[in-house]
Amino acid sequence: MKKQVPHIVLGVTGSIAAYKSADIVRLIRKRGWEVSVIMTRGATEFITELTLRTLSRHPVGTEMFARDSEWYPEHISMADRASALLIAPCTANVMAKLAHGISDDLLSCTALACPAPLIVAPAMNVRMWEHPATQANLKTLLGRGATVVDPGEGDLACGAQGRGRMADVEAILDVLERVVAPR
Repeated sequence: MKKQVPHIVLGVTGSIAAYKSADIVRLIRKRGWEVSVIMTRGATEFITELTLRTLSRHPVGTEMFARDSEWYPEHISMADRASALLIAPCTANVMAKLAHGISDDLLSCTALACPAPLIVAPAMNVRMWEHPATQANLKTLLGRGATVVDPGEGDLACGAQGRGRMADVEAILDVLERVVAPR
């Protein structure tokens, strides 16, 4: 019997750290896994759909109501084939949507429909990360079984210093591997 290859659905949100998603896709493919990408509208301001489509070798989901050649809704089909849903970078906005079940775009609808493990790698300003609302959303996600790759500390794109930068790509992939292919 042929061993099933993990299929990762990568959500990319509107953060300067979105440029790192290209490396995430490349390293997932290097492991021999499949990867499909969903980009929020904000993510398309930081990295192109073409880059991620080329690296993943799959169409990239960007619109909730894109015209498909198939009858099956894209957010359901992506959720069904996911071995894991990894959202990296994950903005405070998307964390709030996930915590409160808001499903107003392709990524949040896919997340709500996805039975596979959820892994988030937050990326945001230190004040946003430390805000009580974000910390409450984090606690909610952890309580539901999500895996969170803690943000790093250091220089942030806004010029501030502190916790909030997305974890290193290798650390994110290590967590993904432990969730998807435990030894």
